Amino acid sequence: MSSPTLTQLLQRLDGVLTVTNNTVTVANPAKLRTKARFLAEQSALGSGAERGFAQWLIWEAAHACGIVPSSIHELYLARGRGVTPANFTVPAMNLRAMSFDSGRAVFRAAKKHDAGAIIFEIARSEMGYTDQRPAEYASSILAAAIAECHTGPVFIQGDHFQASAKKYASDPDAEVQGVKDLISEAVQAGFFNIDIDTSTLVDLSQPTVLAQQSHNTGRCAELTAHVRALQPSGITISTGGEIGEVGGKNSNEEELRAFMEGYSAELAMRAGELTGISKISVQTGTSHGGVVLPDGTMAQVAVDFDTLHRLSHVAREEYHLAGAVQHGASTLPENMFRKFAEAGACEVHLATNFQNMLYERLPGPLREEMYAYVREHAADERKPKDTEEQFFYKTRKKAIGPFKAQLWGMPEEVRSEVEVAWEKQFSFLFEQLNVAGTRAMALQHTTLITIHKQPSDYLGEEAQVEVPQDLAD
Repeated sequence: MSSPTLTQLLQRLDGVLTVTNNTVTVANPAKLRTKARFLAEQSALGSGAERGFAQWLIWEAAHACGIVPSSIHELYLARGRGVTPANFTVPAMNLRAMSFDSGRAVFRAAKKHDAGAIIFEIARSEMGYTDQRPAEYASSILAAAIAECHTGPVFIQGDHFQASAKKYASDPDAEVQGVKDLISEAVQAGFFNIDIDTSTLVDLSQPTVLAQQSHNTGRCAELTAHVRALQPSGITISTGGEIGEVGGKNSNEEELRAFMEGYSAELAMRAGELTGISKISVQTGTSHGGVVLPDGTMAQVAVDFDTLHRLSHVAREEYHLAGAVQHGASTLPENMFRKFAEAGACEVHLATNFQNMLYERLPGPLREEMYAYVREHAADERKPKDTEEQFFYKTRKKAIGPFKAQLWGMPEEVRSEVEVAWEKQFSFLFEQLNVAGTRAMALQHTTLITIHKQPSDYLGEEAQVEVPQDLAD
């Protein structure tokens, strides 16, 4: 494709990449690593064709460097069959802000610990308030992989692809279609791991557990079939279901079995022999973001590790899933993280503490600007008894998208300080969750499929997808 925008972009890359008949060649891999940030920034802050071409060049350059967006499905099935040990917990990290910089910190920590069983993710809700559609998020992660000389699989996941209970109540099919549209967009962008969350549709007023889970199981099966219709040849997209909404009552074995019974029946009825989920998310006492006290400190959370252990065991032994998934855990005390691997949890989702670490290190004037923004634009979310600390803690995530350009433009020394802190935290988590040394296992149980794209895949109209306000992170 001949385009003045592409030509200008390639010129600014100083000949690092060449394009002939829509084939991208890396002329200088070492120099490309120094240009990865520029490409990621164009992907995030550029407009129109500039953004689209930057995202296309990142995708093609990543594959040329041996960086392959992949599905963790095969590794999870191997775990469910007992082929791999169940003594590690995959960290699924929601990189809400500065995704390129935080991604670099992840890849550095992973290289240091030889960790391969790690997931990068973003939730439906986060896409809204961080102003990151799937193609931008994937581009930031892949550019970070280029910058850090990563090779092999990169697991990018759609977290909490969730149905809004409020919107479902008024127009069920329209709300489910909204989730389908997001899945289509995400798969096109290289998200080959999708967490379907229809747990918001559980109706505890129904007389039996199976009936309580019926909307959850039916819609989860419907969305699973949608995923299977979209997945590229040779790739089985990893999908997960959820039986208990995070922040609600703790899950139990009866609910897990009822979900799997209803889900399997619905999937068979709708689509025959399609592959189902490989993991199941449960509630064990956590809440998204933790609970902040009036003085700004975090309340102690009592995670029911016994429940997590029992549900992981049932998931593996009875249904050959990888195990149970824990949400809302990043703000737990550090001495708790090792317990997830001990309990056999297959995956833990981590987000808010990474955001907290950023806010603690922001230049004072920028942080005050962001607080002023939420004070004005999120005032309706403030409860009468909220202190300033509680209000800002709960709402400051809403400033990430509006201040995206300022975060990209922070001085290098500030970004470096944040990256160093993040890398230290990721290293700690990889050790505690026992994913150090899992790179060989991830490579063994992952089929690497090269998928080439065309510029036209990125040059369509900007997606304008409404994000409901009652979604989980």
